Amino acid sequence: MRYIVLGASAAGVNGAMELRRLDPDCEILLISKDEEIYSRCILHQYLAEQRSLEQLCFVGKDFEKNYRVDLRKGIGCTGVCPEKKEILLSDGTTEGYDKLLIATGAHTYLPPIKNLREAKNVTGFRNIEDIEAIREAAETKKNIIMLGSGLVGLDCATGLLERKVSLSLVEMEQWLLNKQLDARAAKVYQDIFAERGVKQYYGVGISELILDENKMITEVVLTDGRHLPCDYCIVTAGVRANVEFLKESGIEINKFGLVYDATGKTSDDNIYGAGDVSGTSPIWPVAVKEGIIAASNMAGVERKMTDFFASKSTMNFFGIPSMSLGEVNPAPEEEVQVEIKETETSYKKILHKHGRITGAILQGDLDYGGILQQLIARKIDISRVKKPIFDIDYSDFFHMDENLEYFYED
Repeated sequence: MRYIVLGASAAGVNGAMELRRLDPDCEILLISKDEEIYSRCILHQYLAEQRSLEQLCFVGKDFEKNYRVDLRKGIGCTGVCPEKKEILLSDGTTEGYDKLLIATGAHTYLPPIKNLREAKNVTGFRNIEDIEAIREAAETKKNIIMLGSGLVGLDCATGLLERKVSLSLVEMEQWLLNKQLDARAAKVYQDIFAERGVKQYYGVGISELILDENKMITEVVLTDGRHLPCDYCIVTAGVRANVEFLKESGIEINKFGLVYDATGKTSDDNIYGAGDVSGTSPIWPVAVKEGIIAASNMAGVERKMTDFFASKSTMNFFGIPSMSLGEVNPAPEEEVQVEIKETETSYKKILHKHGRITGAILQGDLDYGGILQQLIARKIDISRVKKPIFDIDYSDFFHMDENLEYFYED
C-alpha cells in the first residue's frame, strides 16, 4: 500500500505516524511546503527568542528513520487527479497513491482593506517566514499595528512585548478573544496589555492603508475616521483553508474548505482530510485527533471523530490561565441561564439551558474544567443533580459497576 500525506503539521505528521503503526509494511510519502517541521502553537516563543527553531520541532530527531517516512520538504501540491490516483507537485513531477491524506492546513486571510494586498510592509503570523519578517521589523519599526485579537493575535502580541516594540491592536469586536471569552474575562488581559503600553482599539476596523511611493504603509485609517501612524502591519484576523489546488479535482469543497465526514473520508473513497484544511480552524489537539482518525480508516481500522468534546480553548497569557467551553456569548434573545462564581483570583461562569450546560468560562482556576467537559460532551441533565452547579462532581453522573469500571447512565 502506498500512502501520500500532504502537509507536515499536527494532522499530517500524526497521520503518518498512525499509518506506520497500523501498516508496518506500507510506503509513506510525506510532502510539505515548509522546510522544517514545527509547531505553530508556539511560534510566539520563537518570536520572543524563548525557543530556537530546533525547539519548535514536535517530532523526534530520527522521525524519518524511525517511521520510515519519505519526507519531501519545500514542495507543494498543485493538483490532484482522483481518476488516475495521482498528485501533481510544484516541481513538475507526479506521484501515484493508493490512499491520500490531505492535511495542507490554512493560510492567513487578508481582509478586503484598501491597499492591504499592495502593501510591502505587511505579513501574517502563520509560518516561520512570517516570524522571521516580524523579528526583522521589530528591530527598526516604530509603530506596529496588529489587526485581530484572537488566539493567534494574542500569541503574536505577547511575543512582540518581549521585543519592546510600540504595538497597537485593532479589533472589530468589542473585546479581545471574543469567541472564547466574555467582556469580564477579556478585560483581565486587556488591562495587562494596557499596563505594558499596548494601545487597543475595539469596535473598529481598518478601512484603508496609506502607502508611500514605495508601497510602504505610513498610516492606517480606522473605520471611525481616526488615523494611526504605522510602519508595519501584522494581520491575524483569521485564516482560509489551503484548497486552491483542489478546485479542478472534483473533490468536494465548500466555502470553508475541504469537506470530509467523521471518518475523515472526502467525496472520494481513496482521499481523506484532517486539520485546518476543513476551514473550521480546529485547535491543535483536534487536528492531531483528526489526523489519527483519518489514518486509521485509510489503513482499514474503522474509527469516528465522535469520542471527545472539540469546542474547547485553553490559553495562558501573563500567567493567568483561562478555559473556554462551548458557546460563551449567546445571542441576547436566547433564553440561557447564567451562573457566576468569583473570587479575588478566579472567575467562573456557566451557561445552561433546559438542564444542559451550553458553555463555560474558567479563569485563574481551571480545576473544574474536566467535570465541565464531561457535562457538556455527554449532554448531562444537571437539573437532576440536587446540588449547586459549581459543586457537581464525577460521582453525581458516573457510577461504578461490579467490575469496578466507570459508566454513565442517562
